[in-house]
Amino acid sequence: MREAIRLSIENVDNGKGGPFAAVIVKEGKIIATGVNEVTSSNDPTAHAEVVAIRNACSKLNTYQLDGCEIYCSCEPCPMCLGAIYWARAAKIYFANTKEDAAAIDFDDDFIYKEIDRSHANRKVETVQLLRDEALAAFEKWRNNSGKKLY
Repeated sequence: MREAIRLSIENVDNGKGGPFAAVIVKEGKIIATGVNEVTSSNDPTAHAEVVAIRNACSKLNTYQLDGCEIYCSCEPCPMCLGAIYWARAAKIYFANTKEDAAAIDFDDDFIYKEIDRSHANRKVETVQLLRDEALAAFEKWRNNSGKKLY
């Protein structure tokens, strides 16, 4: 955790992005790190956890982080939490809370609320189109005997 905190402070000093960092550990060894790179990469998904997951998966040559733990300098936002679950990390540790983040204008509460709203009531207009056509890909996937489940 101290390494995640150190990296988050360094990231502020470097001006690379927000005050966030993540460290991924497997069998007691750091295998990857990530810092928030949103503003330096012009990528809204370049949160520390996502960057760390990308780096770890690349290093391990896999799309799942079985047996890995992630140390986050702050409680993960909804996107990062989803990414951590999709990566199958075994455990999440965090230092600062989402309330601490909100106190410095990184407030994700509105996203949590949006997830629970119906499509018709979301702030970003959400419209379903061409479901019947899109189901063809799902049917093809269902019948694909060579698919790799994840």
